[in-house]
Formats: sequence, structure tokens, C-alpha cells
Amino acid sequence: MGVRAGAVSAKTLAELERASGKLASATLAAMDSQFPWFSRMPADQRASVLLIAQSGVAGFTAWLKDDTASLRLTTDVFRSAPRDLSRWISLRQTVELVRVALQVFEGQVPDLAADEQERAILGEAVLRYGREVAFASAMSYASAAEARGAWDARLEALVVDGIVRGDAEEALLSRAAALGWDPAAEATVVVGNRPSDDPPTVVYEVRSRAARLGRAVLLSVQGSRLVVVLAGPTDDLLGEERRGRAPSKTVLDRITAAFGEGPVVAGPTVASLAEAHRSAADALSGLRAVVGWPAAPRPVRSTDLLPERALAGDPEAEWQLVDRIARPLEEATGSLLETVDTYLEVGGVLETCARQLFVHPNTVRYRLRRVAELTGRNANDPRDSLVLRVALAVGRLARARGLW
Repeated sequence: MGVRAGAVSAKTLAELERASGKLASATLAAMDSQFPWFSRMPADQRASVLLIAQSGVAGFTAWLKDDTASLRLTTDVFRSAPRDLSRWISLRQTVELVRVALQVFEGQVPDLAADEQERAILGEAVLRYGREVAFASAMSYASAAEARGAWDARLEALVVDGIVRGDAEEALLSRAAALGWDPAAEATVVVGNRPSDDPPTVVYEVRSRAARLGRAVLLSVQGSRLVVVLAGPTDDLLGEERRGRAPSKTVLDRITAAFGEGPVVAGPTVASLAEAHRSAADALSGLRAVVGWPAAPRPVRSTDLLPERALAGDPEAEWQLVDRIARPLEEATGSLLETVDTYLEVGGVLETCARQLFVHPNTVRYRLRRVAELTGRNANDPRDSLVLRVALAVGRLARARGLW
């Protein structure tokens, strides 16, 4: 049953209006004593809470006069607060503050009544008004979350697009910081097909998997392509897999499951978001070239696609092949370059290679082990032998053009 208009005397209403400042101050004092985090809030945000409390008391008095206006009045209380207040106070904290405010109201408002009948009416009114305030606070936070979510999504897309384009470091980092990204975290760019035509579904798939991994992500859907920036190391095995209770899966394997069908390429893991444009460039180059390796694993590292990328005309891949394989072999002693070159030319037949080099087969084995240690590529592995062959060819072409 609602509070009837006129059920509270004009004298009591006047007392309530005069006590609004006292009630608001008592409410803030109670919040200070019960919540340490409240006292650490900036002064302007605390002043905003005081304004809300004072408006709440005034709204309560107006509500007693006309309870049909309750929802509008309580909503106006929250609308008067600064828009960024919800960034300082969570919905859970707001509920706690409302609870404390109601305790103060229940303890002090009935004392302002002219008689026992009005005291009972005020006690019931405080409870009903508190319910209205709680509902209004939830609505206010829902609206703020919706608006903030739309803004964050646009800002996140700008950050990822900037990484792909290689934008200025300062602008990119400031935007990422606004999204809560740790500037010191390692970053890996992963690209592939989106799993759905529905953007919210894509966001849910990526974020839910990242949340289970305890990793921060930035993502953007660019046409049919999904670009994800993953924080932290990517080759670590998950805890349960290290104990042997499941097949080995890395963090990168897990996040790959959020992509649609088709290849998924991961760029190199870089030290921070400021260097993520290098990871993005390599990942996108690999995505364009991965069609040249039908048996490529999923996910595949961009560094494992160096031959295909070089054949597709990526100068960065050519430089990496020269820097990591061709040049170290040429500068090494012990005829390593001649040995691996001959071994590849004879189709990997050890004895034939040894005969052409006029050495013992064990000497060839020793030299090939040194090649593997120096380049990370085993000439006996079919894939690595392709990488070595392309790297040597690229190195000769680069030397002929005077590039090194």
C-alpha cells in the first residue's frame, strides 16, 4: 500500500527538508567508517556522492508528497551525478553505499516524525523508497555499462587497427591504457577467419576463452578476418597439461579455438604493445602466404612460413632468412655451407654427400649437427630442408643484388 498524500504533516515535511544536509553528512560519515576504499576516492568523486545523498533526501521528501513521481525522482538523482562516477564505483559498491544510506535513514528519519503514527509511516516509507533507489541505481549502471561498452568497442577497434597500420606508439599506447592494457605485457598478434557473422558472438568466443586463460586481449573484426592481440607468453603449457592429465596445449592453441575454419597465423611474441606492429605485419604476411603450405599446422607461427612469405615477395621474410640462416652459415667455419648445400643437392643421401666432399660420413653428420645448432633447422627434416634450401637461394640472390 502506498503512502497516502497528506499522511505526513507539513511540520514533519519541513523537518525533513531542514535535516537534509545533516542526513547527507551522516551518510557520508557512515560510508567513511565502513568502507576504506571510499575514503581513498578523489575529492571530486566524494563530493559527487554527497550531492547524490543530498538529492536523495530531497527526493524522499518530494516522494512523500507524491509517491507517483518516485521513479522519475530517483532516476533524476543518479542523472545529476558526473558520467565518470561509474568508473570509480562498481555496481556492487553502489549497492553497499545504498545499504548504508538506508541504515542512516532508518535510524534518523523516523525521529523527525510528529507522532507515533507518522513514525510508523516514515519507517515504511524509507523501506519503499530504498527499493526505488536500488532499482534506479541498477538502471543507471546498466545504461552506463551499455554506453561504455559501445565506446570501449570502438576504441578497441581503433587500437587494433592502429597496430595493423603501424601507427605512432604514443597514440596507440594511450588508447590501450584507457582499455586497461598493461603497457609492460608481452604481445602476440594472431590472425585468421572470424568464427561467426555476428560480431557479439565473435567477441564472446574470444573473450570467454581469454578469460579462462587469465589473459588480456584486444580484438577487431576486419571484414572476414579476425585480428586478436594476446597479452603474455604464448608457448607456455597450461597447468593441468604440465601434469600430464591431457594432451599438450599451449595458450596459443587455446585461443586459436576461438577462430573460424581455415588457417590461423601467429606473429612473433614481442616485448610490449609498442612493438606489436611487427608481430601484426609478420602474422598478416603469413596469412597471405600460408596457402603455399597446405599441411601447415593450426596455429602456425609466421616464422615457420618464411619460405612461403619470401616466395610471395615479403622483403622482411627474405631478410630474416638471410639473417638467421644464409649469413650465419657463410660466416661459419668448418665448411658448413658447402656441406649443407651438397647434402640438399644430393637429396639427403649421406654417403653420396660424403663421397662428393671426400670426407667420412661421420664428418657430414657432425657438420649437419652444427648446422642445426647454428640455424635451428635440421637438414634431415623435410620441412627444415625446404627452409634451408630457400634461405640459401635467397641469400645468393641478395648478395648478387649487393644487399649484403
